[in-house]
Amino acid sequence: MKPFLFLGTRAEDDVAQQEYDAVLAGCGLRPEELVRHRLEADPLGQVDLDDWSGIILGGGPYNMSDAEDAKSPAQRRAEAELRELAVRVVAADFPFLGACYGIGVLGTLRGGVVDRTYGEPIGALPVRLTDAGRDDPLFGVLPPEFTAYLGHKEAVARLPDGAVLLASTDTCPVHAFRIGRNVHATQFHPELDAVAICDRIDAYSAHGYYQPHEQEGLKAAAREAMVTEPVRLLARFVELHARG
Repeated sequence: MKPFLFLGTRAEDDVAQQEYDAVLAGCGLRPEELVRHRLEADPLGQVDLDDWSGIILGGGPYNMSDAEDAKSPAQRRAEAELRELAVRVVAADFPFLGACYGIGVLGTLRGGVVDRTYGEPIGALPVRLTDAGRDDPLFGVLPPEFTAYLGHKEAVARLPDGAVLLASTDTCPVHAFRIGRNVHATQFHPELDAVAICDRIDAYSAHGYYQPHEQEGLKAAAREAMVTEPVRLLARFVELHARG
């Protein structure tokens, strides 16, 4: 099997490792089958799509809607590299699954708009599939409604031209979409469990996702939530796209 490529943007080593380990486990792959590249640390370089079965882009603290003068050189570089890659992925209809930051990268293509209109606080919320989501080869493995962990400052306010809406919440109309047949993005995190989201709440306490006095309450609520279904997307992505 050709390996899958995992792209991360988290500067915190422990959180970055936890994210990769969770995606690896959810995919049911060995480390050599899910090759990781940390964009916040090193330039992406040339990606030959023929070398890979598919690409997974994780989440992170970068936001497409951050003010340009507030973006670090690493963020600006990563955005440019990811946009170039995303344009090629969409043109080739190459298997791609972007989680959280991935929806920002894809959401700015083809006239799409990503802004701060539909941000949601950290927590667990019910996500509902659209009719197209229920019929989608990837998202169809999920029940029509499921609970997912999320937390984001920005979201898609206008879908890219030709994109298909797959899932929504009451407070964020675009929680997942598809471009073509094989390019998918989610606003929620499919890999997260209660331990991981609590660790991220701690790790990003200074990033403006919540007020300091909310920290322990958010962690308590995350531990009480029943989040079991989103991780199925990862194994299904591999099942659909693994190739020799």
